[in-house]
Amino acid sequence: MDTVKQVQKKITQRALWLSIIVGLVFIVMGYKSVGKGLILGTLFSVLNFIFMARSIGYKFGRSKRQIFSISIGSIIFRYILLAIPLIAAVKFEQFNLVAAIVGVFMIQMVILAEHLLIQIPILRGKQI
Repeated sequence: MDTVKQVQKKITQRALWLSIIVGLVFIVMGYKSVGKGLILGTLFSVLNFIFMARSIGYKFGRSKRQIFSISIGSIIFRYILLAIPLIAAVKFEQFNLVAAIVGVFMIQMVILAEHLLIQIPILRGKQI
């Protein structure tokens, strides 16, 4: 489990730093709502990722009915959690909706980018 926590920490840190840097660039350029929306969406994406990782451990040693209930409850809770930045972006002009949506997918983008950065040099090495 130590390795899983290290990977989770690395991914969440990269996602947060990327959103903070890109968000600050947008804020400095005068697009405050875009920067705030991106950071808000990313914060909730990170919370969702952490909650999802923690909820996996609750399923061990339980009956099928309990696992089903825990899974459904976890999904519903995580959907509500991810809806918060979207609702805030719709209600308040200080958050950009598109940027908040991009922020919600920041964890997935970081995972995909990391995988692609690892795979591209491997693919180039196989061709030579």
